[in-house]
Amino acid sequence: QVRLVESGGGLVQAGGSLRLSCAASGRTFSNYAMGWFRQAPGKEREFVAAISWSGVSTAYANFVKGRFTISRDNAKNTVFLQMNSLRSEDTAVYSCAGRLSNNPSLAITTPSGYDNWGQGTQVTVSS
Repeated sequence: QVRLVESGGGLVQAGGSLRLSCAASGRTFSNYAMGWFRQAPGKEREFVAAISWSGVSTAYANFVKGRFTISRDNAKNTVFLQMNSLRSEDTAVYSCAGRLSNNPSLAITTPSGYDNWGQGTQVTVSS
């Protein structure tokens, strides 16, 4: 198990950028596949981006391709989500998730594939 804590959310104007961080505690973070999900009020949780434990594989939701970038620094036990060209529809609570994996190429895109979740950080994009 790892404990996940998100940071970096806030209020930004449309077209702006934010960088979210997810810090993990525990010695095995480097073996965890990680993902970002978001949930807007009244909507289902949806997949945003995922990265394998090695970093060689990434996956993105269609609506963020070309705008968001997921990355990780295993030495710092942290995964990042760089969000550019933000839109009002990106407003949501963003949560990171992790799952222990022995597959260096596995990027998990479904919530059910994860068993560790952070509390989330609010991102609000004003138009």
